[in-house]
Amino acid sequence: MFFTLTLDPYTGDDFLARLRRKDEATLQQLMEDYLPQVYRAARGTGLSVQDAEDAAQSTFVTFMEKITDFEGRSHIRTWLFGILYRKISEVRRAVQREDLAEDIDGVMEDRFKTNGFWASPPRATDQKVFDQDVRDNLDDCLDGVASEQRLAFVLREVEELDSKEICEAMNVSRSNLGVLLYRGRNKLRECLEKRSITG
Repeated sequence: MFFTLTLDPYTGDDFLARLRRKDEATLQQLMEDYLPQVYRAARGTGLSVQDAEDAAQSTFVTFMEKITDFEGRSHIRTWLFGILYRKISEVRRAVQREDLAEDIDGVMEDRFKTNGFWASPPRATDQKVFDQDVRDNLDDCLDGVASEQRLAFVLREVEELDSKEICEAMNVSRSNLGVLLYRGRNKLRECLEKRSITG
């Protein structure tokens, strides 16, 4: 049996050189490969179809404008998601869709007794979602999750980026990412439990 080693076409000095000279074929392939992911991530954060399309388009416009700034120290996908993150923030500020602040003390008081034990032990939230009832309700429940938490959740659970890529894309520390994921998963769990959907 023979195995073919497939190299990532978006890494290495040759790719960086083609990118810097704005090689048309390279840019076309990159857009074909990553535009659907960028758009899907934008929609996953709760943006409307139009706002998600605008954010995705704006991401690639900025990418083309800043292309010479890319040094290849991170994967091009990470760089694109970093731009998308800023575009989503701009869209949210423009439409004043939500207040990102959340009281961590309130979350802790709701979750824990004064002795430090869980008030209501959590159900597993890290498992992949296969249950049809969960899938039917997940989008509705995601609407109640703050945008940074929602983006972290979508990048991790839907796009399956690793923690390092998400931290770079969102410009957050690993511990901050943990807090975002914890809060987002708690919100989702609460919403799904209220709908009698259990994991």
